Amino acid sequence: MLSYSILEISQIVSGKILGSGNVIINQFFTDSRKVIQGTSGLFFAIKGENHDGHKFISQVYEFGVKNFLISDTQSIESLDLPDANFVIVENVLKAFQTLAAYHRSTFKIPVVGIIGSNGKTIIKEWLFYLLKQQVALIRSPKSYNSQIGVPLSVLLMNDFHKMAIFEAGISMPKEMTVLESIIKPKVVIFSNIGNAHQENFESLEQKVYEKLQLAINSELLIYCADYDVITKVLAKPEFKHIQILSWGIKRDAHVKISNINVLHNTTEIQGEVKSKTFSFTIPFTDRASIENAIHCYMLLISAGQMSKNMKKLFLTLPPVAMRLELKEGKNNCTIINDSYNSDLESIKIAIDFLKQQKQYERKTIIISDIQQSDIPEENVYKEIFDIIMLNKIDNLITIGSKFLKYKKYYKGNLLSFKDTDAFIGSLQNIAISNEIILIKGARKYQFERISTLLEFKTHQTVLEINLSAIVSNLNYFRSLMADKVKIMVMVKAFSYGSGSYEIANLLQHHRVDYLAVAFVDEGVELRKSGITIPIVVMNPELNSFQLMVEYSLEPEIYNMRALNHVIRTLKQIEYKGAYPIHVKIDTGMKRMGFEADSIDEVLIKILEENCIKVASVFSHLAGSDDAQFDDFTSNQIHTFTSVCDKFSKALDYSFVRHILNSAGIERFSGAQLDMVRLGIGLYGISVLDGAKTQNISTLKTSISQIKAVSEYESVGYSRKGRVQRNSRIAVLPIGYADGLSRGLSNGVGSVIINGTKVPYIGNICMDACMVDVTDIEANEGDEVIIFGSELPITEIANLLNTIPYEILTGISRRVKRVYFQE
Repeated sequence: MLSYSILEISQIVSGKILGSGNVIINQFFTDSRKVIQGTSGLFFAIKGENHDGHKFISQVYEFGVKNFLISDTQSIESLDLPDANFVIVENVLKAFQTLAAYHRSTFKIPVVGIIGSNGKTIIKEWLFYLLKQQVALIRSPKSYNSQIGVPLSVLLMNDFHKMAIFEAGISMPKEMTVLESIIKPKVVIFSNIGNAHQENFESLEQKVYEKLQLAINSELLIYCADYDVITKVLAKPEFKHIQILSWGIKRDAHVKISNINVLHNTTEIQGEVKSKTFSFTIPFTDRASIENAIHCYMLLISAGQMSKNMKKLFLTLPPVAMRLELKEGKNNCTIINDSYNSDLESIKIAIDFLKQQKQYERKTIIISDIQQSDIPEENVYKEIFDIIMLNKIDNLITIGSKFLKYKKYYKGNLLSFKDTDAFIGSLQNIAISNEIILIKGARKYQFERISTLLEFKTHQTVLEINLSAIVSNLNYFRSLMADKVKIMVMVKAFSYGSGSYEIANLLQHHRVDYLAVAFVDEGVELRKSGITIPIVVMNPELNSFQLMVEYSLEPEIYNMRALNHVIRTLKQIEYKGAYPIHVKIDTGMKRMGFEADSIDEVLIKILEENCIKVASVFSHLAGSDDAQFDDFTSNQIHTFTSVCDKFSKALDYSFVRHILNSAGIERFSGAQLDMVRLGIGLYGISVLDGAKTQNISTLKTSISQIKAVSEYESVGYSRKGRVQRNSRIAVLPIGYADGLSRGLSNGVGSVIINGTKVPYIGNICMDACMVDVTDIEANEGDEVIIFGSELPITEIANLLNTIPYEILTGISRRVKRVYFQE
């Protein structure tokens, strides 16, 4: 484990010490939510577009970390932090990168850097799999390839490592130069080039040029010559000195791939290098896996590492789990499934994800022996036990002989089994209920068998929710907001069909200011599940206001009847203090809310009572998504600000003003006031062309049966589906009871199977529907996309002459939600 004193760090980053310089640092943190209690760590208070680490110094201190690298000394002037130590610099991020670059310079081992639009993580993980028995390897955790992720990765290097593999990703010019100074790779693999992050580059050529900066001082660059744009940029004088190993299928290259033979579940790849032929086989058939595997092969032949045993390893290349999945379990449990790999850093990431889940007090980890060749075995297991104990996990279940061997280091509830079969055989005797369970295992332990036993099974149709995409969308809208503007996020209607608690918990973790629900029972459910941030109820039932008080839910007040009822109830229960209310103004929506000309009466009533306090005044825009209504929208905003002025003059305290919805945030930035409300935008819907929002939901199912239907036969109810030729019809286990609109019947809509659109045929039934697969390769069990990134929900909404809200909120609760974090 690395260690630097505060004094050494200050000297490396040219900082000034406030406090002691003798403290030894063994952990680095850049996110206050990922701080591990009891560690001798250093927190870097990084300022970014949407955050400022200085705001969380007190919180980090409370977790027991007392060492900070900061740039804003004013942020600590009013803080009472005994024994805290500070290193003061001009720019915290640059200092963090400088420290990582220094740390890298102390190692003389070969380093491989991986760049490209896609495939970086898979290439890195496959190289680790292929080489781990031969060399002690350090690699980037997960997809840590950013301006912060790369330094975090490099700072994990220690004296046991004999080789390193790091990813590097950029989203704008000049970033790769910084990463190159940190990674200093000997070899660079350029995986491929595509349109990811293209918005910040003038051309694809410019993006290739910027990515190639990682190779500017390297000894070897490996790339696929079929990407003409990479070959073109490499012809520039500044890259002429780089030694290149190219491979190609279509283009001339140093290594010619002569044949790709795709079989049922495997692919044989044949090629020629320096007049010598070679071949190897991989257990995948898709184009991306073939490309990634060839890159790995090229690195190994360049390093003289290819052998018969190595070729055998290619045949067993594992699928790379790119995400943590959150699923409903049996006995009122939730399962976090990370059952494909296990090493020290991925364990830390998985435990951090486990800590974010607040719906259960009890937390259990089921973990296998791990794959870690770079640190002495006993040290690894002792550190894992330490991490689990520091994170106060209630129950630990270990599987494998190594955990058995070192279990003396664990002080807590521990069950140990020699293998997966032994655990499964004893499962009926283990009480598992009302808890969240992390399943974390190396692939050879087949932990998917455990997750299958613990997961609650529903039918084949699932709605996948990408939590990483939700965070990306949140950050996109935050990037449009002015400093100090708050954000309220709508999680009503089961979070637009995406699942209430899971989304609310994610938003709480990412520090939104308010949540909003439609009805009281939604808010109560969130409170019972551990959500503590302020929650506004937009349609409060008057007879349930006492329940709102019990669960600290704040009501929207939209008429005098509601206002009087709230005041009367507070007096009846003898509420102490002033209860927060949110006053709704109708500025043109003609839905709920006080009319502007009735505000004087409202203010008189509010001023008469001391049991209530106006937390916010707000209104709702009727046409902010449509330019033809911009004048109307401007009038709404003007009316609202005039009403707010009246409130400001009448009240002797401040309150929050908000009128902008998702479309308003994008189109009326001048009206952000004190807070904005984010709704459908969080879920990937934007009114702007080219917006950086991401799809978060994929509704998918699988083919239950394929039938041969003869010419002129009919399909489905009322014989609506008529075939005009001998056809193959696939039956899917999803219908209108699941939220699939009958309006898509009879060829109006389509699904995607194996990358191809195929139409619905016949009427959509309650629990099933049929599609025509005559013209494509399709088999029973194949995955079917109802909507997702490949088939946008906006496209389906347009076909149905409706809006995405209706489709999302219409997905039945019987459809299983699977949440994942990339």
